[in-house]
Amino acid sequence: MAVEIRKVESGKDLRQFIDFPVRLYWDEPNYVPAPRLDEMRTLRKDKNPAFEFCEAEYWTAWKDSKMAGRIAGIINHRYIEKWGNKYARFGWIDFIDDPEVSKSLLETVERWAASKGMKAVHGPLGFTDLDREGMLVEGFDQMATLATIYNYPYYPKHLEALGYRKDIDWLQYQIFTPKEIPEKVQRVTELLAKRSGVHLYEWTDKRVIVQKFGKELFKLIDETYSGLYGTTPLTERQVETYIKQYLGFVEPRFTKILVDEEEHLIGFGISMPSLSEAFYKSRGRLFPFGWYYILNALKHPKVLDLYLVSVKPEYQARGVLAIIMNAFQRSALEAGVEYAETNLELEDNVKVQSIWKDYPKRQHKRNRAYIKEL
Repeated sequence: MAVEIRKVESGKDLRQFIDFPVRLYWDEPNYVPAPRLDEMRTLRKDKNPAFEFCEAEYWTAWKDSKMAGRIAGIINHRYIEKWGNKYARFGWIDFIDDPEVSKSLLETVERWAASKGMKAVHGPLGFTDLDREGMLVEGFDQMATLATIYNYPYYPKHLEALGYRKDIDWLQYQIFTPKEIPEKVQRVTELLAKRSGVHLYEWTDKRVIVQKFGKELFKLIDETYSGLYGTTPLTERQVETYIKQYLGFVEPRFTKILVDEEEHLIGFGISMPSLSEAFYKSRGRLFPFGWYYILNALKHPKVLDLYLVSVKPEYQARGVLAIIMNAFQRSALEAGVEYAETNLELEDNVKVQSIWKDYPKRQHKRNRAYIKEL
């Protein structure tokens, strides 16, 4: 039977769109579903502040009376203004191993993009750089993280057969916790702190972090990440949304805030115990058992997910990032963490990769953004 493409128009359609990959990957132990509530907030036009400067449409594919795939088409006008590229994005792409299905989905986005005057389509990308992005092309035998995409090995083959080529890659590393912090490392970090006049901010109440540093954290992200692939400046509403979404889960053991003598923000590192197993077991849902799995993962972490690390440009050359990383390692040792997942790092981002040069590590996954000119 021919493939039927249906536009997502109702709440029921959107729920089907969100739930499709959970069924597709039901027996795949390396797949980690995104939190369902987060997906709903991101994809609903009345909930996601990115729709102040984005437009998007969603489609599902049907074959033999069964849902066989899904895709989102996104135009981020801030991206076009900043980078000068009239590119549309595709994201939230999933499909069965059927070339007719993948072809129908991608051609639907291509036609939509061309009708909007776009010159190319690239992805998988979200509305912003803080959404999941990049198609997995290496590491299919490795479990995904909550922040990254997992897909079957046939996905890239389908895209390349349709004329999509590599635009850029992201690398992912495992950073193993050392058995002890070398005395030399401790001495160096203490010396760096003294010379730079910075120190770690001690905190126990997340409300303090939100009120004192929340907006400054995302202002610093805007400043230090601005040159990275696909990034766009955050709006005030986006910052408020991300503060609620991300900072509500942080804890002192694994979130490090670096300040100067007057307690002005200099840098930070946000990590969390891995929730991959928890969300795999709960299929992305908090109820009825999701919270049990999550609380257990938070209490007894074996793996950390590194989410965001940033230091003011004028302090980067002083090496103060080592203070944050040393603090992470100490907390990981105390908690019995075996290793950390870096999540996505652009392959040409030498600065961030140099962070791990003195740590035991392995590069175990690679994700890719594809592009096709129209």
